[in-house]
Amino acid sequence: MTRGYGFGAAIWERAHAGARAVPMRLLGRPALLVRGVEGVATFYDNDRIARHGAMPAFVQETLFGHGSVHSLDGTEHRHRKSTFVDVAYEDAAVEALKPLLEREWRVELDEWIAGGDRSAYDAGAGALGRAIMHWAGLPGTDDALTRWSGRMAQIVDGFGAPYSPSFPLAAANRAWSDRHARKLIEAVRAGALDAPEGSALRAWAWHRDQSDLLLPAHLAGIELQNSIRPMVAVARFVAFAAKELHDRPEWRDRIAASVEERGGALVDDPIAVAFAQEVRRTAPFVPVLPGWATTDIEVEGETVPKGGRVVLDILGTNTDDRSWERAGEFDPARFLGVDDYEAIDTFIPHGGADVATGHRCPGEKLAIAGLAAAVATLSDPRVRILDEGLDVNRRRLPTKPVSGGKVRAAAAGVAGSPGVANPAAPKCPFH
Repeated sequence: MTRGYGFGAAIWERAHAGARAVPMRLLGRPALLVRGVEGVATFYDNDRIARHGAMPAFVQETLFGHGSVHSLDGTEHRHRKSTFVDVAYEDAAVEALKPLLEREWRVELDEWIAGGDRSAYDAGAGALGRAIMHWAGLPGTDDALTRWSGRMAQIVDGFGAPYSPSFPLAAANRAWSDRHARKLIEAVRAGALDAPEGSALRAWAWHRDQSDLLLPAHLAGIELQNSIRPMVAVARFVAFAAKELHDRPEWRDRIAASVEERGGALVDDPIAVAFAQEVRRTAPFVPVLPGWATTDIEVEGETVPKGGRVVLDILGTNTDDRSWERAGEFDPARFLGVDDYEAIDTFIPHGGADVATGHRCPGEKLAIAGLAAAVATLSDPRVRILDEGLDVNRRRLPTKPVSGGKVRAAAAGVAGSPGVANPAAPKCPFH
């Protein structure tokens, strides 16, 4: 509450330099803060760590939803998660999203060139939200999907601040979003709404649990949201990308030249991807993840008893001196040519370990594609990123540059083609 993203660093000051574990107390119980390869291996050991109930209730209920996959363990977790993997993780799913990202980021770029004043964060929430919702098979006009994206973005903004007015607003938006998603599931099951083959909407409408029963419509709607909300949350990384591009014009020029050389496509630029990966490594987003110790745990001589919490320092692992060369330096070059980022044990902005059996996010490849397209868009020489509002309040959870990254046309009077809405999008029956 008081230290924000400085929480982990303050705890590590109690330990010797390079320590992998340090004891503490969290919410009245003994806990062990861990980091690095050793910490990741311990935290994602399903035989010794359980997740159910470890996340504070105000986070679980507001951000992830009651009964969601994030709170499950064992075979129940693997069974539920298999649907996320089927829907989002395979390369075909990522390829299906890319043309939608191209279209939506092109709309935002054209609006900036024509004089629009949306921040990088707001543009990200809109573009990424519309793209992922169309990808998921959700009905609705672009305006309707942008509004729902805005609600999801506010949930992410407010869930970690129970002391702030943004928290009850997040709870209200959570209730609205749950109700809307439930209606979509019910409409698909009743035959009133078509869910495209292979879509997230179809997958969750007809997902069956281990007893071969359909999930309650409310819970299926929660998991539908968990298939799309993480992409909306990437808008926070977009804001950090705007800050880093502003501060590193040489990289912005390099990305713009690469995009032009590749014919102007905003997706799949390898330098933009590397830049996006370094943003994910360094930007303060998810600070820590908690789990229950189901047996006594020891990491490098430090222990926590059964029933205590093991807390994985996400940011501390992504920027750990023992895990990364020049850990405190922002250098996208470290990711150039790196295809198998999952093999980097200490690169865990979307969780760690195996996607199918652990708690790594199955939508991570989707997130990377969306953020890389944003980086390419923000590097376009026809727009500029303003100096103002790029400071970051690291005591707030979650955080971003204060302004969200203000973007404007590079020069007055530069005309761009107007953004084109998607005329084929079906109207949502509940908007």
